[in-house]
Amino acid sequence: MTRWSHLALVPLLPQLLVATSVTDGETKPVQLHPRDDDEYSSPPFYPTPHGGWVSDWSDAYEKAYQVVSNMTLAEKVNLTTGTGFFMGPCVGQTGSAPRFGIPNLCLQDSPLGIRETDHITAFPPGLTVGATFNKELMYNRGVGIGEEARGKGVNVQLGPVVGPIGRKPRGGRNWEGFGADPTLQAIGGAETIKGMQSTGAIASLKHFIGYEQEMYRMSSIITKGYSSNIDDRTLHELYLWPFAEGVRAGVGSIMTAYNDVNSSACSQNSKLLNDILKDELGFQGFVMTDWLGHYSGVGSALAGLDMAMPGDGSVPLFGDSYWAYDLSRSILNGSVPLDRLNDMVTRIVATWYKFGQDADYPLPNFSSNTDAATGELYPGALFSPTGVVNQFINVEGDHNITARAVAREAITLLKNEDSILPLSSNDSLKVFGTDAGPNTGGLNSCTDQGCDNGVLTMGWGSGSASLPYLITPQEAIANVSQNCTFYITDSFPSSVTASADDIAIVFINADSGENSITVDGNPGDRLVAGLNAWHNGDDLVKAAAEKFSNVVVVIHTVGQIVMEEWIELDSVKAVLVAHLPGQEAGDSLVDILFGDYSPSGHMPYTIPKSESDYPDSVSIIDQPFGQIQDTFTEGLYIDYRHFLQANITPRYPFGHGLSYTTFNFSSPSMSVVTAIDSTYPPARPSQGATPKYNDSIPNPSEVAWSSTSFTRIWRYLYPYLDDPQSITASNTYPYPDGYNTTQKPGVRAGGGQGGNPALYDIAFSIDVTVTNTGSRKGKAVAQLYVELPSSLGLDTPSRQLRQFEKTEELAAGQSQTLTLEITRKDLSVWDVVVQDWMAPVDGEGVNIWIGQSVADLPVLCSVGTGCSVS
Repeated sequence: MTRWSHLALVPLLPQLLVATSVTDGETKPVQLHPRDDDEYSSPPFYPTPHGGWVSDWSDAYEKAYQVVSNMTLAEKVNLTTGTGFFMGPCVGQTGSAPRFGIPNLCLQDSPLGIRETDHITAFPPGLTVGATFNKELMYNRGVGIGEEARGKGVNVQLGPVVGPIGRKPRGGRNWEGFGADPTLQAIGGAETIKGMQSTGAIASLKHFIGYEQEMYRMSSIITKGYSSNIDDRTLHELYLWPFAEGVRAGVGSIMTAYNDVNSSACSQNSKLLNDILKDELGFQGFVMTDWLGHYSGVGSALAGLDMAMPGDGSVPLFGDSYWAYDLSRSILNGSVPLDRLNDMVTRIVATWYKFGQDADYPLPNFSSNTDAATGELYPGALFSPTGVVNQFINVEGDHNITARAVAREAITLLKNEDSILPLSSNDSLKVFGTDAGPNTGGLNSCTDQGCDNGVLTMGWGSGSASLPYLITPQEAIANVSQNCTFYITDSFPSSVTASADDIAIVFINADSGENSITVDGNPGDRLVAGLNAWHNGDDLVKAAAEKFSNVVVVIHTVGQIVMEEWIELDSVKAVLVAHLPGQEAGDSLVDILFGDYSPSGHMPYTIPKSESDYPDSVSIIDQPFGQIQDTFTEGLYIDYRHFLQANITPRYPFGHGLSYTTFNFSSPSMSVVTAIDSTYPPARPSQGATPKYNDSIPNPSEVAWSSTSFTRIWRYLYPYLDDPQSITASNTYPYPDGYNTTQKPGVRAGGGQGGNPALYDIAFSIDVTVTNTGSRKGKAVAQLYVELPSSLGLDTPSRQLRQFEKTEELAAGQSQTLTLEITRKDLSVWDVVVQDWMAPVDGEGVNIWIGQSVADLPVLCSVGTGCSVS
């Protein structure tokens, strides 16, 4: 079977549009102004900061230095460039350096499990994980994914996802991330990274940055990907926030997005990669492209890119590359300084050492190209050697337990009139909808889950994985219920009769995915479907509501759906959003439906009453000709921030989620941990030393084909040249504006992984007691929102989620005291002129709200006046 990966054949204030340049060590503001009415520019920042100055990475960098200082040019180039599409077992692999024990590094999807292989766990995707608001489950799921990656021999597992953040409700890949809030994304991403990397697998945090739409995302020889035009403050306070936390968690790799940001492609945007990511955030790992998101050779290297995937140039399977042999050429002619290549390779090798992959880490034992035991080793070649490609290693372990717990704790109860839920096993049930049943074509019959057939377990595309098994809701309900009839159809049967005691359970869904596949006319983004239920789901609910006096609606969805046609009908008594449950769809739902557990999920996004409730700027842009200029004019005001600012009442607010029991918040108290005694953080720590190499242009013989003794594989990407001795150095290369090779002292907002370490000092600690005041056991979530004072002089959202904690399962009458800690950064805004984080001294004027949703916040702690409960 052939498989493709990652491939698709508030008006802005002038002061917000400021970035910086550094000249002779002096920081000066530079306008990120429009070149035309709708075109933004991204200022240059060169050279790439060297890695290795963070103490946590010093041992790994020392080991890497000992290796890289002895590498040939060919070995260095080999590790930076993928070997090409279908040129190995994984969706991508680098070349190797066997003299030093470094194999081809295997890179594999996806953020919810090991894609395109067998005997793995298909975990619930990120959006479902976010809905749990449970940090322990976020971490445990990360451990499970990491263990399975290691077991399959995957060096770099491509996840988690924190971009897109869900700016566009119709966005195709919103379900891969953790929710429409930077803090929810940040915590979900960081906990996942820590879990994954505890196993030795390297996480790849993606997609950096501004990747909020599927359509027109990629540049090619005939098209130009859209430009996400983002002002400096919005970039820092929304879209960069979860990436900063991922870097702080020690992520080993970051994947760039396909699109441009401010008219410069993410994979070659020196402002983003050199300045913000590697300097300000202190990222020590390596930056890689998305598949075919590599658009230039010299330019991308100078801008801070470290690894090209899958290695091919603009057209795959031609044996062409922007790097590989051309990178060797660029080193020999001096257009790319050897200093840059040395840093690229050192970052890759140091990351390999950092996570212990030099010590008995498995080689790949699977093939993403075929399900057969034997096959071509390099299917992209016209003639390929063959061998054993799949060993069918089972890496599932007991990860189904975590997968079921995540799916269960994510289920969000939106409505439960007359306490119709939970159900009893002897209730008379009638179940409707194909979403309750199996895929009629068979399990995994649609490539990369590219169809909406049967229960929706995940979206489609490279963020998916094959289901090892699936117990559908139909099967799970039948295993529990003593009196249930199933109508696995999306057209309400006219012959159905209803008695007063009958309860109808109606299953509906809404799907989306990657732009590489179109499903029911939707090219990734929900272009045709909009925010409506698929397969006439609204009509199915209304028909059931007309016939039955008790209706329960179960929704599997990638994001927001509009419910206004039926949500207030008298007979629609309960609504459960089960999000995307992965392989444990049926059992996790039955756990909640029949009351073995109380629902404890909370909405990771706002549910509107109408799509028109959103600003026009967050609509999908369908413009087939010319580069799309997607200007983020709404600024900070996405999702609940927008609804609060515009004073629009949603159908269900961000964070909303009911339980079968009730909870009370009491006895709040707040203490100062680290005083905020200045507007800006203290000066960044001094930067540690970085590796020093001989940066003379190497001997051309190091990349000469004549020096090799192996048989070439056609289309495989090698670092070698036929006549490297003929290449001479030149000083006439047309370098980009602002290019230089002198290392800078470091921007003021940096100083550690994630930025200045002082930003992460705990400023305040708040204790609150949560009591189960109902009659059933259950878990509660305490969500903490910050309201910043007007004294900061900037327009700021009235509520911003900054922390959350979930209780253990509390019995009726039981209490638990939760501690929620917020940092200096949590109380800061980005000063676009000073280029640093600005906070109110002593937290003066800050209000801290705690409750169960953004619209239900009974606890108020005001700095200086104490806490109260309304």
